[in-house]
Parts: sequence; structure tokens; C-alpha cells
Amino acid sequence: MVVIALGAAATMGVDTENTVAYQAFAPLLCLFLAAAAFSLIFRARFTATRQLPRFGTAGVPVQYRVQLRNLGHKTERDLTLLENLVDPRPAFAEWRAVQMANERRIRPFRLNQPRHTKPFRRTMIRDAAVPPAGPSQDVEVTMELTPLRRGFVRFEGVTLARPDPFGLFRAFDSCSAPQALLVLPKRYPVPQIPLPGMMKYQQGGVALASNVGLSDEFVSLREYRRGDPLRHIHWRSWAKAGKPIVKEFEDEFFVRHALVLDTFTDDPQSDAFEEAVSVAASFACSLSMQESLLDLLFVGTEAFCFTAGRGLAHSDHMLEILAGVSACFDKHFEQLENLVIEHSSAVSGCICVLLAWDRSRRAFVRKLQNLGLPLLVFVITEAGKAEQVRTAREEDRPDAFYVLEVGQVEQDLAKIA
Repeated sequence: MVVIALGAAATMGVDTENTVAYQAFAPLLCLFLAAAAFSLIFRARFTATRQLPRFGTAGVPVQYRVQLRNLGHKTERDLTLLENLVDPRPAFAEWRAVQMANERRIRPFRLNQPRHTKPFRRTMIRDAAVPPAGPSQDVEVTMELTPLRRGFVRFEGVTLARPDPFGLFRAFDSCSAPQALLVLPKRYPVPQIPLPGMMKYQQGGVALASNVGLSDEFVSLREYRRGDPLRHIHWRSWAKAGKPIVKEFEDEFFVRHALVLDTFTDDPQSDAFEEAVSVAASFACSLSMQESLLDLLFVGTEAFCFTAGRGLAHSDHMLEILAGVSACFDKHFEQLENLVIEHSSAVSGCICVLLAWDRSRRAFVRKLQNLGLPLLVFVITEAGKAEQVRTAREEDRPDAFYVLEVGQVEQDLAKIA
């Protein structure tokens, strides 16, 4: 307001005979220069330590504390704490993919269509007032952060801001405090869906979940038979009996599911892809991993397979992996198809979270059906496109086939019995 008034006074004050606006020019200019001069003399010295939680969740506000220590020789008052985040701008390939996706959504004959103005913005942080801090005194400030997307929120440092006596300028002083917070995907309540599959032989048994190798559940000792591995020899019993004795193990049978996440999309920032990750995270949290294994299969920079359950990893580790999953816009869906088919002989059933129901994905589901693998298929669609998938040909669908629409995924999941 002062700048606008200063400009108006300078413009209208040229005609000194017909207007008195020029009389406001000098006071406004002095006020402006005095405020700027006050902002130049702010030199605070302080250190900052954050106390961040272990995880955050996309869309859920997170409160944390920042401890500040005044290293100066005078009491600092009327300060505001601001967070400095690392530049969130992506690589050029991802930026170009997002721009191309926006152009495809906008038709040339329609104006004023919505765009993603800040598609790469990851978080919103409120500024917080700092209590008066005396020399060498510690003060604590509570900050609130709202993650907008999953992934890492990387902090670069903090900034203290102090206004001048007129409230026109703020002077800033920063210090480095690098840190990171992992934001997990949003999760939904998953109903008690009977998952496909039954117990199946797993090479390595229970020991697969905690050791490297094939040391299964120990049962008894027996005489050596030709072909037994040498590492199964029980040396003490051989010394007592005078003949080779080996340890006998029991083969293990238990349920092992595959959670297949479709990452192939032209828009890395699409809502459908984020909802697909959230649905996969919801199943990773809800499945009991005490008596079963869960394999997460997806394609990113390369094909990945992560296993959790029975001592291998906890569901938190699976969520950490899903927090960092990125869209794959420069590869073909066949890579995911080959990964799952190669892995199909080891699993009891398959949960597929797909981003479309096109020809390649229908062929993929048909191949899994031909292998006799029980399936649970979820197709995530953009808002308003769910009915097109529901009315598609039914002969290609598995028995457990569900369509989830962006904006009402939680409601669609709740309807599943």
C-alpha cells in the first residue's frame, strides 16, 4: 500500500498547481527508506534443531518442534520462524511428461480450463511466532506441516524474520539445518476381502524369511544318502556313530501373495497413479504377514520385487518403498508382465492394481488366468470414467474385478463385501 501510494503521489504530483498529491510524496518516501534501513541492521545468530516424527502421511498435518538457541548478546523479540525446503523442481524428463499430460487434457476450443499450477509442490508449512529469546537461551517453536504428496520432504535450513517498526519490511537471517521427513502414501480402510490362493510349497521354508540359503525347519537326524548337501552333515553325530549323519528338514507350505502395482502412465503426477499407490499401501498394511509372505512387484527405473512377512520385513518397510515409487512413462507394460509371469510359480495368488483396462492389461490378466493363478484385480480410473470400464467386455474379467474412481476410492472400497 505504501509503494502504491508513493507511485500515485509521484505520478499525480507532477502538476503542483492543480493538486496537492506531491505533499504526500516526501513523507511516504521517508517512511519507505526508514523501514528499509531498519531491515538492514538485523543480524541474529542462532542454531536450530528439529524434532521430526519418523513418518508423515500425505494429506495429514504433522506437528513437530524446532528448538532455537540465541547465540547473540541481546534479547531477540517479534521473530517469525520460516522453513527453507530444498528446491522441489524435478528432472527435465518428468517436467516434460507433466506438461504434455496437461496439454492433452486441455482442448484448444475451451478456455479457462483448470491446470495443475504447482504439480511438484510437496508440502505446505505455516510460519510460527518465536517467543522472546535472551542471550544463550533456548526457545521451542511448534511448527505444522501438511504434506501434499508422498515421498521425501527435504529441509535445507530455517530462517528467522523480524519486521521493522513500521511493519513494511521483514529482515531475514538463515542457518543451515538439513533434514528429511519421509511421507507415506495415504491409506484407506480395506474390508475383509477373501484373498485368492492357498498354501503352496516354498523352497527354503521358514528359514527363507530370516536366513540366506535353504536351511529349513529342522526335524531329525538320519544317515547320509547320496546327493545330500555337505553343509547338512551333523559332524558330532558322525563322530559318535562312525558314519555320516545328516540333518533332515521339513518342507514348508504357506500362503504367498503377489501385490502387483501398475506404474505405467503418461502423467507422472496424475491423481489415478497416486490413488493406485494408496490402494497398494492399504493392502500392504491390512494383510497379515505373520503366516504369509507378500511380494510387491512394480517397474521403476528397473523391475523390482520386494518381499515382506514371516521375518523378512515389516509392513512399514513396504510403505517406505511405496512412498518412493515413481511413475514409469518411458518403458512398456510388457516389462511388468514378464516380471509377474516369471514370479507366478512361487505365489499362491495375485492382487493387481491397474491404471487402465486396455488391450495390454486385459491380455496380462488373461495370461495369469491361464496359468491358474487366483486373481483380485482393481482398476483405478479418473473421475467420471469408471462407467466406461464397468461396461467393457466382461469375458476378459476375472471373478474378483473392481473399479475404483478417483475422488471416491474410499467409498468404492467400503462397498466391496
